[in-house]
This record gives sequence, C-alpha cells and structure tokens, in this order.
Amino acid sequence: MGTSGGLAYKSVAGRWVIAATVLGSGMAAIDATVVGIALPTIGRNFTATVDTLQWIVTGYTLTLAALLLLGGSLGDRFGRRRVFSVGVVWFALSSAACGFAPGSTALIVARVIQGVGAALLTPGSLAILQASFSQADRGSAIGAWSGLGGLASAAGPLLGGYLIAAASWRWIFFINVPIGALVLVLSERHVPESRDPNANGPIDFAGAAVGLVSLAGVTYGLIEGPEHGFGSPVVLAVLATGLIGGIIFMLIERASPAPMLPLTLFGERQFSVTNGVTLVIYAALGGALFLLPVELQVVNHYTPFQAGAALIPLTVVMLLLSVRSGRLAARIGPRLQMGLGPVVVGAGLALLIRSTGSRSYAAGVLPAVLVLALGLAITVAPLTMTALGSAPAERAGIASGVNNYVARIGSLLAVAVLPALAGISGQGYAHARELSVGFRRAMIVSASMCVLGGVIAAVGIRNPARSGRRHLEARARGHAHCALDAPPLDSEG
Repeated sequence: MGTSGGLAYKSVAGRWVIAATVLGSGMAAIDATVVGIALPTIGRNFTATVDTLQWIVTGYTLTLAALLLLGGSLGDRFGRRRVFSVGVVWFALSSAACGFAPGSTALIVARVIQGVGAALLTPGSLAILQASFSQADRGSAIGAWSGLGGLASAAGPLLGGYLIAAASWRWIFFINVPIGALVLVLSERHVPESRDPNANGPIDFAGAAVGLVSLAGVTYGLIEGPEHGFGSPVVLAVLATGLIGGIIFMLIERASPAPMLPLTLFGERQFSVTNGVTLVIYAALGGALFLLPVELQVVNHYTPFQAGAALIPLTVVMLLLSVRSGRLAARIGPRLQMGLGPVVVGAGLALLIRSTGSRSYAAGVLPAVLVLALGLAITVAPLTMTALGSAPAERAGIASGVNNYVARIGSLLAVAVLPALAGISGQGYAHARELSVGFRRAMIVSASMCVLGGVIAAVGIRNPARSGRRHLEARARGHAHCALDAPPLDSEG
C-alpha cells in the first residue's frame, strides 16, 4: 500500500489494477484504429458506398463523444468500477453484434450501440487509477497505463490486419468478447470500488440527450448532404435540428447546476484557444486517418496487415518523444511547440500525397509518417498540459475530459465532411484512380487545417511565468498519452 492509503505501483494488487484498466481502455482504443483497416474489406463485402463507410466510423464516434462526459459523471456517482464493468460488458456484447451483422445497416446500428459502451468504460479506466493508487505512485501508474495503451494502439492494426487476412473482418469485433470477459474477471477480483463523495448534484441527462441529438443531426446532414443534395428538405430539416439542438444544449449547460460541459471554463482564454487548436488538429487527423488505410489498400494494393503495419512508426516515435516534449514545454512554455508542431503535422500530411500509387513504403509512405509523428510528438504533450494547466487545479480532470470531448467531435465532423470536400462519393473509394485524386485533395485540406491550428496557437497561446511552468509540469506529470484518437481523459474532479 502507498503512503496515503492507496495502492503502491510495485505491488501485485497495483499491477492487477493496471492490467484491468489497460485491457479495458485498450479495447476501445484498438477498435477505433482497427475498423479503419477493415473498411475496404467491409465495403466489398456489403457493396457499400462511401457514406455507409462514414457511418460505420461516425456511428461509433457519435455516441462515444456525446456520452463520454456523462460516462465519467455516472462513474463518480454510482461507482467507477461498477460503471466501468457495465461498459465492458456492453462493449463486448455490442462487438459480438457487430461481428454477426448481416448487412451494413445492422453493422451501423451495432456500432452506435458499441459507442455507448465505450463512453462508459473509457473515462472509468483512468479515473480508477486516480482513485486506486497512492498520490506518490499515481504518476507512475498513469505513465504505465499510457505507455501500454500506446503499445496496444500500435498492435491493434497489426492484429486486425492479420485477422482480416487469416479469417474475416468479423473477427476484429469477435475478439473483444474474450478480452472483455477477462477484463470483467480482473475488475471484479482486483479493482477496488471508488466514488466521488462530492458527486451529489443532479446528473446532466438532459444535456447528454440534447447533445447527442445535436451531433447526430449535424453529422447526418454533412454525410448525406452530398448524396441527396444540401437543398433536400430532409437534409435541411435534420441540419436545422442539429443546429437548434446545439443552441439548446448550450442553454442547458449554462443553466445546469452540474453541467456535463462547464461553459465557464471557456472564459479562460488559454483554455479556449487550446481547445480551438485541439478541434482543428484532431479534425485534420481524424479525416486523414479515415482515408489513409483505404488509400493504401485500394490505390497502393497493400494487404490489410501491411496497411496496419504502415503506421507503427507513428506510435513508436510518439512513445519515444512525447514525454521529452512535455518536459521541454514545461521549461520554455507551450507556445513555441503548439505553434510549430501543427505545421510539422501539416507537412507530414502533405507528404502523404507522394504515397499515392507508390508501392515503395520506404520512399512513399514512411517519410510522411515520420514527419507526421514528429509533429504530433511536438504538439500533443504541450497541448494536453496546457488544457490541464489553464483550468483551476480542482477542475483539471474536467478540463482534460472536455479536451478529449472536443478532440472526438473534431474527428467526428471531419470524417463526415472530408470525403465530400475531396470529391469522394458513392463507390468512388473502390476505384483507384478516383480515390487517388480525392485522397490528394483531402491531404491538402487536412494539411491546411493543421497550419491553421498552428497559427491559432502562435497568436493565442501565452507562456506562463516560470513559477507557473513548474506548476504546469507538476499538474501534467503522468498525463502525456500517445493515442491517435484523442488526448488523455481524466475524470477526476
């Protein structure tokens, strides 16, 4: 046991808790990357159009993003282990439903349901670590969770590519069932229950419901608009519902005594600018990484396994450099790295244009991936530290959760709109020539968004005073995370 009565990092009990939380959150993280590898195969299996593939991705992200903060609140109120376990069971059962889906519509519905499970288990994994370990060992536990989670994210596409080639795309979902069963057993045996004793206000169900309707309306309009025309009465009505829902959501959050999304945090300039940069950067990444695995398989004729392996250097570089980047930002302030990093990310995305049609991984894809990885290593840790450090200490967990929420919304909207901007529609993704042209346009759009993010950071971010930098480093220690889908989520507080 630790000095403050919590678990010690080097204890057997502590290692079991880390194992349970890594496996649980790893299921959701792996799923986000593996499905991208499987999209061309799923598309051929169901003769799907590009908007169907968009819904397979965004259906999951939609409910995950909309209910993520609610999931953290439910854990704080009813027990983090309990809600985490419910999320694991929900995720595993809905994964099985995805695997058994007889058609694209059934798969999309199952993916929407799967996102609900992910929203319950994802915030709980880190909150359990925060509550279970002693203060002295908490940073080490979170660091281990982060590093192992990064390795899981790297291994996921490889495993998915192998399963697709050796068996079927359905096994990328079926494999979650035994993993979920193992996580459930570990959680029941080894994870201590914890709650937030101060979580006694009303739960913001109204905000979560209206937020989900708003996101669903906007997403539907952006995906279906190119197919049916943005002048279509149905598309206009759904878009209007989404926009009006967004306004109502803001009013609910402003009036709520315990809001899911505390709007008062955005009164701090540093926090608002950081989340603006987050929205732009993760939108660019989400859209680009949606199209890249498809492009590698359809245009460059990679196997699913090769497409999964293509991004391994990205995770490796971030694992090696992210902590160092965070330490540098703590010494010199985040402004330089948050201004420069997105531009480097944009350069990496622009270099991916050279990969189109090139069978040589070393000459075509690898240089772009390495530049992209360097840019993300420069950017992500300072961005996360600034999101945490620009809020009051007692609200650091909420600030990190909001930053994660913003990142997922950026990815959601980008996947919905980027194919249309790139001119990819219908079954055009299945034809190498049409996809190649569209992919180049998409990378130009994504790269431009990253440059915009760098400009916003350079103009809007302010370096804290030296004493503030030490405080920022202490607050953010252990929170650097290299997942591609979003910054770390911290539900404490």
